[in-house]
Amino acid sequence: MNRFCLQALRAALLLLLAASCPTVWGQPAKRGYVPVREGRLYYEERGSGEPLVFVHGHSLDRRMWREQVARFADRYRVIVYDARGYGRSSAQREGFLFTHADDLTALLDGLGIERAHVVGLSMGGFITGDLVAMYPERLLSATLSSGRIRSTPSVNEPMTEAEYAAKEASIAAVRKQGVRRMKRAWHEQLMRTGGSQRERMRRPLWRMIRRWTAWQPLHHEVHCYYAREAMRVLAERRPEVPTLFLDGHEPGKERPGDPAMMRFLPAARRVVIDDCGHMLNMERPEAYNEALEDFLTGLRK
Repeated sequence: MNRFCLQALRAALLLLLAASCPTVWGQPAKRGYVPVREGRLYYEERGSGEPLVFVHGHSLDRRMWREQVARFADRYRVIVYDARGYGRSSAQREGFLFTHADDLTALLDGLGIERAHVVGLSMGGFITGDLVAMYPERLLSATLSSGRIRSTPSVNEPMTEAEYAAKEASIAAVRKQGVRRMKRAWHEQLMRTGGSQRERMRRPLWRMIRRWTAWQPLHHEVHCYYAREAMRVLAERRPEVPTLFLDGHEPGKERPGDPAMMRFLPAARRVVIDDCGHMLNMERPEAYNEALEDFLTGLRK
């Protein structure tokens, strides 16, 4: 076998190895599934040190944290995962009661993690807010971006007839419009919230939304947050979890006020990134990473 053939064979073997060995954005990563009640969650992790878990937003998946994984995996055990009903994790089912917060604690248990830094954005912020109230003992710190504890009914409150009817009408409207058009409209809605750097996130956002199953707008989704129950618990417990509220300030809009949650969190602080919208970790990753790193580094002092 001549030298050229050997080089071609070696290249083919390397490609085969790369295909069989998953990576997170160019670096070897551990991946797998962790069982949760009547399902499983897909996760990927990289690095070592204190656990740092990122929780994605609605219609998206673990890939929205690409810039954060690249920044923090050299100092932390960084974990990204797909919530139930998204990405590679188990689908949701109508009538099956669960909470994303309980799923996340099951993920921590499955990975042998007692306590972690948890960072969530939008839907991920709702989930992180539930954790702060209901499971503060599982947190080293919490960062909530573009999301708070929801003011909606708790998982422990059954769906009312009015809610069911409203969702029935919403499902009919989505089906009439068509799923792809609905996705396009949702994508553009997220894009409109941004500032001067928003175009950098257009393509990666659409890649995730395009692959989203759109199960949630097409079905009667149960209450899957502790929501206003969590707010009541938070007001009673006032946990001393170090908490960062990290938000964007859109150009031309009034600067957002402090979230109501802060009144019940003695160790909370807030950072607002200007010229930035809802998806601030993707729109202004450098500023987002710097604020998060400053917060996490300060906890070690």
